[in-house]
Amino acid sequence: MARRKENKVDLSSFDQAGARVFDNPLVTEVSDSYLEYAFSVIHSRALPDARDGLKPVHRRILWSMYEQGYRPDRGHVKSARIVGDAMGKYHPHGDTAIYDAMVRLAQDFSLNVPLIDGHGNFGSPDDGPAASRYTEARMSREAMLLVGELGEDTVDVEPNYDGSLTQPTVLPAAFPNLLVNGASGIAVGMATNMIPHNLAEVVSAARWLINHPDATLDRLMEFVPGPDLPTGGVLLGLDEVRRAYETGRGVVRMRGKVEIGPLEGSRGRQAITVVELPYGVGAEKVIAAITNEVTKTKRLTGIADVKDLTDRESGTRLVVECKVGVNPQALLADLYRLTPLEQSFGVNNLVLVDGQPRTLGLKALLEVFLAHRYDVVTRRSSYRRRKRQERLHLVDGLLIALLDIDRVVRLIRGSDDAQAAKDGLMSQFGLSDIQATYILDTPLRRLTKYDRIELEAEQERLRAEITELSTILDDERVLKKLVSNELAAVVKQFGAERRTTLVDGDLKEVLAASAPAGPLEVADDPCQVILSATGLVARTAAESEESAEGRRRNGRVKHDTVRAIVHSTARGRVLLVTSAGRAFKVDVLPLPVLPEQAGTVSLRGGMSAAELVPLEAGETVVGLAPLGGAADTSPGLALGTRQGVVKVCSPEWPVRSDEFDVIGLRDGDEVVGATWLTDGAETLTFVTSEASLLRFTAGLVRPQGLKGGGMAGINLPAGARVVFFGAVRTDDAGHGEPMVVTSTGATVKVTPFKAYPAKGRATGGVRAHRFLKDETDVAVAWVGPRPVGATGTGEPVELPAADPRRDGSGFAVMLGPTVVGHLIERD
Repeated sequence: MARRKENKVDLSSFDQAGARVFDNPLVTEVSDSYLEYAFSVIHSRALPDARDGLKPVHRRILWSMYEQGYRPDRGHVKSARIVGDAMGKYHPHGDTAIYDAMVRLAQDFSLNVPLIDGHGNFGSPDDGPAASRYTEARMSREAMLLVGELGEDTVDVEPNYDGSLTQPTVLPAAFPNLLVNGASGIAVGMATNMIPHNLAEVVSAARWLINHPDATLDRLMEFVPGPDLPTGGVLLGLDEVRRAYETGRGVVRMRGKVEIGPLEGSRGRQAITVVELPYGVGAEKVIAAITNEVTKTKRLTGIADVKDLTDRESGTRLVVECKVGVNPQALLADLYRLTPLEQSFGVNNLVLVDGQPRTLGLKALLEVFLAHRYDVVTRRSSYRRRKRQERLHLVDGLLIALLDIDRVVRLIRGSDDAQAAKDGLMSQFGLSDIQATYILDTPLRRLTKYDRIELEAEQERLRAEITELSTILDDERVLKKLVSNELAAVVKQFGAERRTTLVDGDLKEVLAASAPAGPLEVADDPCQVILSATGLVARTAAESEESAEGRRRNGRVKHDTVRAIVHSTARGRVLLVTSAGRAFKVDVLPLPVLPEQAGTVSLRGGMSAAELVPLEAGETVVGLAPLGGAADTSPGLALGTRQGVVKVCSPEWPVRSDEFDVIGLRDGDEVVGATWLTDGAETLTFVTSEASLLRFTAGLVRPQGLKGGGMAGINLPAGARVVFFGAVRTDDAGHGEPMVVTSTGATVKVTPFKAYPAKGRATGGVRAHRFLKDETDVAVAWVGPRPVGATGTGEPVELPAADPRRDGSGFAVMLGPTVVGHLIERD
């Protein structure tokens, strides 16, 4: 093959003007220039140093502010002044780039530990900051931890861009800033993207690594379980987090944190309130994405309106209003899928280590930081020891002079000049050149007896400090302990609670498990709302009439007893009545649907009434009532109180109020039962603590308005109280014969309801239970079909067989019932 002709460079050629001309191939020139540019971007602009976690522009801004005295204990100064100082002295790039870098250091939604204390508009996740002429800034207290040791020869310095000044090559950094605040940057052919962490957690891991250099990643993750983002939110899939901690690369999934509940001031509407957003996402971005998906692509349905109610007092509040009948959990899944409410963060821990770009995991990042701190503390201790040794040398010379001060004074007065006096002091007193010069420069007023005492105390203190500093420099264990203690002091002063919630497991499995079941639109099908005897509220799933009939014949209940059931629809509303005589309108849709297995319904899936309505201390929900068409033919809501008052409240509920009183109670009285009347043919029943039962027809009670206080229901002897009130139907054979259950705690008795004769209202009733020895009153009573008993923990109790004697004594039952109700009805 022909030999390739080599390019020759003639370095001795000159042009016509006599200037030397260098011939260089174009390929070589471009390649060399590009490599120089790439190195400059990588090393001097885009990538952070693993030691202090700062890029050059951030380091130069902080150094310039520190040098100019813009510190936390002084006033704010114009940002334009800070940018100008940094640009003119240390960072020869555009003022816009410098100001943007400075702004990020001041944003609490970008950094866990802001390094600049900004005053004015420094932007938001959606909007940029005001111009530098409008804002002011100074260093934050946390920033002083990065620069506080600069005056003690702790780091190397280098010339600035024109060689007129010097600047630090790295900051001392008293805390692991890179892991705490994260970093991002794009270089030539590479990029970095580091996620923030909690200061206290990272420091705990670093301190553990100090004492256990061979610690495993899993052990370190016990201290740093995952990232902690400035904006909070939820982080999914810790398996991927571990991969990022191990290799320096990974992808984590962030979600906004939401609250789901009834929309204030609406009827039957739900709202999804976003209280925390993913890192780097603003409310306006989410709103814009929702608007686009609703109006243009139409992939997002079920949203009535979106409002941004964010302010400084309440923080982030982005309210997504659901349409009537929309399942908010299903809508939330669509929001996560189609909007920035769920975002991925690609972790890429690319940093500079000894000037070279390297991708590091969690342990390696901590090790680089700790090595830097060891070096800083070593250099600081060496500097402090040298300064104290120099001072001690001067103090020793002064004390020598003070021991024979008269001779020193005579020598100085008899000398021809300062040089002769210095030579005399050195020769006659054995002083060094530095000591002699210092004595000559010391005013006579410092050579008194009192100053001698001060100098001797200073001498002892300096010797002790030198010994302590020498111990740090000579013993590696002491050095490490000092670094650990200083890190602990940083956390004590600036540590904060974790903001981000972590969800463990594989990311795909977590996402699959969090996907809600059920359709977005919920049909307004019939259902039943159930109140248990222990205060749980739930609804049944909509079903056909054939299925409902089967449940009525074969249904069983577990873990609780049913206190009240009303018919409604999935999008309807019901009324919850409390012992304080208050009523609350509640939407049916948010209520949990009771799970079913083989004809059995478990009430443990219900929601506590206290989660639905704001109950006062000691207040309980005692009954339910339907809202809607059922009220058209009903006489109203029957209520019975502890003091024997009965009331039928007309169903004329306020339209604009979701909370109102249904009875005017006397002092010390409370509602013990509230039952919805279907047609007025029911029998109202009282059972008292002294074992009296009174039954009378509901037609004997005249309906009253909301303000009415009711009328006399049963006459109570002194000391007696009502333990049960309810409405019973005696003409419904399909539900079974009504029974009366009474219990004193030790004994339980079940009696047919027909054994008790009806009497008039406001009478004393008939005996329902004969007390045995040591029995004083009835603790629990219930009247209705298919009775069941349960303990306070929800365990079922077998009731005795029916006893036809209404005034008979009860039967002993192990674990006597503390609550009594009936089997669930599905019709």
